[in-house]
Amino acid sequence: MAAESGSDSQLSKRRRRVPEEPEKTELSERELAVAVAVTQENEEESEERWVGPLPVEATLAKKRKVLEFERVYLDNLPSASMYERSYMHRDVITHVVCTKTDFIITASHDGHVKFWKKIEEGIEFVKHFRSHLGIIESIAVSSEGALFCSVGDDKAMKVFDVVNFDMINMLKLGYFPGQCEWIYCPGDAISSVAASEKSTGKIFIYDGRGDNQPLHIFDKLHTSPLTQIRLNPIYKAVVSSDKSGMIEYWTGPPHEYKFPKNVNWEYKTDTDLYEFAKCKAYPTSICFSPDGKKIATIGSDRKVRIFRFLTGKLMRVFDESLSMFTELQQMRQQLPDMEFGRRMAVERELEKVDAVRLINIVFDETGHFVLYGTMLGIKVINVETNRCVRILGKQENIRVMQLALFQGIAKKHRAATTIEMKASENPVLQNIQADPTVVCTSFKKNRFYMFTKREPEDTKSADSDRDVFNERPSKEEVMAATQAEGPKRVSDSAIIHTSMGDIHIKLFPVECPKTVENFCVHSRNGYYNGHTFHRIIKGFMIQTGDPTGTGMGGESIWGGEFEDEFHSTLRHDRPYTLSMANAGSNTNGSQFFITVVPTVFLQITTNCEWK
Repeated sequence: MAAESGSDSQLSKRRRRVPEEPEKTELSERELAVAVAVTQENEEESEERWVGPLPVEATLAKKRKVLEFERVYLDNLPSASMYERSYMHRDVITHVVCTKTDFIITASHDGHVKFWKKIEEGIEFVKHFRSHLGIIESIAVSSEGALFCSVGDDKAMKVFDVVNFDMINMLKLGYFPGQCEWIYCPGDAISSVAASEKSTGKIFIYDGRGDNQPLHIFDKLHTSPLTQIRLNPIYKAVVSSDKSGMIEYWTGPPHEYKFPKNVNWEYKTDTDLYEFAKCKAYPTSICFSPDGKKIATIGSDRKVRIFRFLTGKLMRVFDESLSMFTELQQMRQQLPDMEFGRRMAVERELEKVDAVRLINIVFDETGHFVLYGTMLGIKVINVETNRCVRILGKQENIRVMQLALFQGIAKKHRAATTIEMKASENPVLQNIQADPTVVCTSFKKNRFYMFTKREPEDTKSADSDRDVFNERPSKEEVMAATQAEGPKRVSDSAIIHTSMGDIHIKLFPVECPKTVENFCVHSRNGYYNGHTFHRIIKGFMIQTGDPTGTGMGGESIWGGEFEDEFHSTLRHDRPYTLSMANAGSNTNGSQFFITVVPTVFLQITTNCEWK
């Protein structure tokens, strides 16, 4: 006990022990004054050295958003500034889609549909259908890429098996359709497809492999004509929009067409889905990201809006209006002024004919980038960093409308690529690589264009083969090409070189086309070279054009003689008028004469004249 108490007393002593204070020293008044002066001088020096806000007031610079692995994602997107290849339809191409089964399907204004297969490098033609008798209003492909449908103003829906490229069903709708979309997901019992009536807000649900009887009708969901219907296959929900700017969520047959239960809102006032109605606009294109969590839209006011699907909240807004492009051009020139003015005129024409509704937007396979057509080309926007990372086709003379994106490798090789195959130096295996391709349509063009990672080999040469002529040219194109080839057969002036000097002639090819053509072709072929003026009558005329020099020879470029040509505005009422010489009506060959005095008595007795 004594030991314990002794230890407690020592511990308490250690706890009570405090450090000794240093001895206080008193400063004299003089030393205190010197210390204060030095302190003030140091403060003044520090204030002189510091320019700007004090360190405590400086705000930290906001970090710029960076997308991790952005370069890797961009390597799997097209990068060429010019299109590599283009293919034809008979009429203006209005729609294009790309399926998960490596097919590209294009539709033109005249109701024709073409199937193309993506191969390792480029595409190949598969099949051509006359799908509709009139204009195709909308096309859609199922989420797994197995079925394709189109609706047209012939009040019909055509259904195709994509993999077997065959038409498998035809539905007579009984109304003019506007939009269509496959709303089934893989594993569903019914291949359901939705179609809207063009003039109302009704939506009809059909069995794509069944008959004309609708499975369900939404007659009160929308009050205005629909502009888009799109399926989100990840969350098995459908989003539709109408011309009043309203956006609705609903489901298909497996969920009894009710409001989806897997979204994080119940009342639309908790979301930003009224954004279009507030801006007096409506969506013209809707697209979902591959993970289903983002909705990308293009509005009739030319603004790109990106929403979060589960919350309905607005995430990004990109202004692509004409006023924005005008300000951008004035701030920093994007195009030469003449080219910018031409493209602005095309944009105004787009709005005038309501072709803006055909412009669409697509996500890439990562969901980090969106692609859409503008007057500057195809913009590639990083939605995470709010940056335009690439513009495709800025140099091209086309206005991109609809586009479809293919990424990955065409499924031709049965065996999967192994690590050993990747590491080997086999040149055959080296060709097995991704060929990202953007397929797009253009305003008033009967071609669709392909942008890849490869630049075209030659664009300026007339022999350039990047524009493939896979359709027979029309009569108008044949005539235009024929007229463009070679030198012109006629001219409106000529010079006759003689041993006594030159004679300048004005020709009238419109009034006397055949006569002028005969004279011009003979002249270019050297037919008149070395001829003499074999007939000269003083005070009347001089005559030439006979290769024999006797006045009895000569023929036309067609062989033999050709008919007379008269015109009321061409008369012999002045000297130096040139006319065809002949031996009677419709006997013109190669001879002609030039008057030296007014010869009114020759009117209606000689052929069409030149002066």
